[in-house]
Parts: sequence; structure tokens; C-alpha cells
Amino acid sequence: MQKFFQSCYEMDRRCYEAYGLSEDILMEHAARGMADAIGERFEKGASVFIACGPGNNGGDGLVLARQLHGDYRVSVFLPMGAKSPMAKLQLERATKIGLTLCEEVKDADVVVDALFGAGLNRELDDATQKLLHRLNALRGFKLACDVPTGVGSDGRLMPFAFEAELTMTMGALKEALYLDAAKDVVGEIVCVDLGVARNKYEMHSNTFVLEAEDLILPSRLKADAHKGTFGHAAVFCGEKEGAGIIAATAASRFGAGLTTLVVHEKVAPPPFLMHATDVPRTATALAVGMGLGNHFEAEFLQRQVIGTHLPVVLDADAFYSEALLETLEQKAREVVITPHPKEFTVLWERLTGEKLGVEEVQQRRFAVVRRFNARYPHVTLLLKGANMLVAQEEQLFVNPLGSSVLSKGGSGDVLSGLIVSLLAQGYTGLDAAIHGSLVLTAAAARFEGASYALLPTDLIDALADLEQN
Repeated sequence: MQKFFQSCYEMDRRCYEAYGLSEDILMEHAARGMADAIGERFEKGASVFIACGPGNNGGDGLVLARQLHGDYRVSVFLPMGAKSPMAKLQLERATKIGLTLCEEVKDADVVVDALFGAGLNRELDDATQKLLHRLNALRGFKLACDVPTGVGSDGRLMPFAFEAELTMTMGALKEALYLDAAKDVVGEIVCVDLGVARNKYEMHSNTFVLEAEDLILPSRLKADAHKGTFGHAAVFCGEKEGAGIIAATAASRFGAGLTTLVVHEKVAPPPFLMHATDVPRTATALAVGMGLGNHFEAEFLQRQVIGTHLPVVLDADAFYSEALLETLEQKAREVVITPHPKEFTVLWERLTGEKLGVEEVQQRRFAVVRRFNARYPHVTLLLKGANMLVAQEEQLFVNPLGSSVLSKGGSGDVLSGLIVSLLAQGYTGLDAAIHGSLVLTAAAARFEGASYALLPTDLIDALADLEQN
């Protein structure tokens, strides 16, 4: 995993003051990172069009143009002029080696956006919006310098952005790149070192970007084991019994030694799932809410869920149950909640009385998660979305590995099953949520069918092969 930050200004300042690295030096390294990325993808002689803004992001673009000039056919477009001292200096240097500015947007093998970098906090004016439309219409490979123009400091689009295939972000990863709204415009994200190693540039952070290699599977390494060694997951099966069966099947496939559906009445689950009208005495973790409806009385839930010490996953209909929400106050047990944005608005209103809209949650995902975390630091929150967020005790993790194939009913039930399986096997709530999210995205990545065709059972089937990677 890698650290990420809301802002890099303090770390840049430390480079100036503690390391003696000037803005000039940092710019040279920023541009060199982009130049190397272009060199890896395109042979010398390819055409490169660089749209530069008036500030230091434009300065980075001008340094890139100077570094590429002579090996590549470079065109520089400076529609707003050079206004910051560094941009003016870099324009002077680029001009001295023979670069001339072009007067219009033109297509090229590589199209570089160096208009505005991190820190944008206002909507783009009409002229810049028109320019972005023209840049996005070009056919060349699109590279963004630091942050695609139009992605705001909080990740919102202002109101749309340069559609990069590669974003070369400078110094450290930035929170703005990982809001759901930015997912379609950032492309691949690569961090560029600015003259010192990452661990020398970066400061302390409690926020991390998860990577595929962070996944630790619950592999069975000891031969002296039995089904009781790997826990007993109890999954409540409610009005929409399919949701509970999907979750329980995922739990069993992902290593729970035993999995039981807790039911009101007899159902017909797969033969490897047990069912009972009470939580088994040997249960080691619970999952409740998936397709639950009003199937169980509050008194039953009080006795079987709230009145126990067992680790629990709350999902879906659990957020509409005042009885089940009492578990959020239980600081001595592992509690994991997995709402999607609409469910989070319901949850938040029930807990605080404050109404949030889904759009507000989506536009302020990091802030919303931090507010919940401050109120319930002992609870592990997994907020679903294009980039899943996991938070507990001031630590925040983002899983950016998901894709739209997961946008299908039942995917969330699989996730709940994965998490309760790990809880049953002894994982902490935080680790269960992190690795549950990673295994869900890993299973989705293995799907080879049409983008619209994934079923929950495809995700469950893929679990069997993940250990072979």
C-alpha cells in the first residue's frame, strides 16, 4: 500500500527548507518523470502537444517541452500566458533553446495537460472548459501533469475534466485522485519522485491506497487442522432469501469452516450450508441485513445479535433497523458496516438526525467517512463505491481496484460474505474489511465475460483460483 495526502504543499516546503531543494529542482524532476514515461511508450520523433497553464503546473509543462525538444516534435500551447515567476523562467529557458509557441490546439501522438494541477477550488471558466473539450476530442495518448485539469482539490469535477489515460502526480499521491467522480478521468496513476526518495519526501499519514499485492488470503498452511479451526459464520437469511444464501455461499467458499443460515422457516440452501432458527452456539461471527426486510422481530435480533459479543457485519436492511444499530455503541466487539451511499444517508440520519443527500455523500466521500469515524472510531466502516473506502480509528484506506462489472445486485452480498468469513476465522474488523474488499476486486478482475454479464456466482467461483496467482 502507498500513503496518500490531502495536500503536498507542506512536503514541498520541507524540500525547500530542510533539503535545500529549490522549486526549480523539483520542477526538473517532475518533468523528467513525465519525459521518461513518454520515452517508455513512444519512440523518438513522435509528436507531443503540451497545453500549459499560467502557473507552476504550466511551468512543469514548459520544462517537459525543453527536455523533449530535439528528440521529439514538440508543440507548446500557452493560451493564458506565463504568470507565475517559475512559469516565466521556464518559458524563457524553453525559448532560448529554440522552442516556439503554437497558436492553436492540434493533435499529436501525445497530448499533455499541464494547465492546472493540484489545489483547484473553483469551477473552470468558459474559455478553459472549451479548451478542455478540444483537448478531450484529440486522438493522441493523453497524459495529465499532477492532477487532470478540472479535478478539484476535493476530487469533485469542475464541472468536468481532462480525460487522462495516465496521470503523473508529483511527489506523493493525492486524495483528489481517488474520489469516485475522478475515477473515469485519472486513468493510470503514477507518482513521480521530486529529487528525493518517496520515504524522504512523504510525511506521516494515516491514509493509504491499497494495491493488489496487499491481499493476504486465508490460506491453510497447517496440516493439523479441522473445520472448527476456521470458525463458524452465521448469516441471517431474511425476506429475500437469495441475498443471505449468496453471502453464506461466499463465506463458505472463502474459508469459513462452517456456515449456517439463520432462518425463520425452512429454506432450500445448497447442501454445504446448514440452517437453523437460532444462532449456533459454536458461531464465531455474524452477518445480518442482506435481504433481511422485517423478517425477524426486534426481540429476536436483540437476543441473537445485539446481546452477543460476536463480531458482526451489518449491511443493507440493517441500516433501517433501530435495534441493529444499537451494535454501533458496543465498543468491546468487532463491528463492520458496509453501506452504499444511499444506505449511508439513512444510517447517518438515524444516528444524528442530520439529512445528507446521496450526491453530497458522493461529492464529499472522504469528509463523510472521517465524520463517521470521529463519532464511532471503534466501528469499521466500508463505504461502497467505485473506490471503496475503509476507515477505523483514524486510519483510512481506499481500494481503487474496482470496476463497473461489480455494478450488479448481489455483489454487495458477496462482499458481506467475504468479510464475515474472515471475521469468523479470527481477523480483526479492519483487516476483514480491507482484505474482503481486495478479494472482491481481485475476483472481479478475473472475470472474462462481457462487462454487463457478471453474476454474484461468478465472483464466488473465482475465489477458488485466487491462491494460484
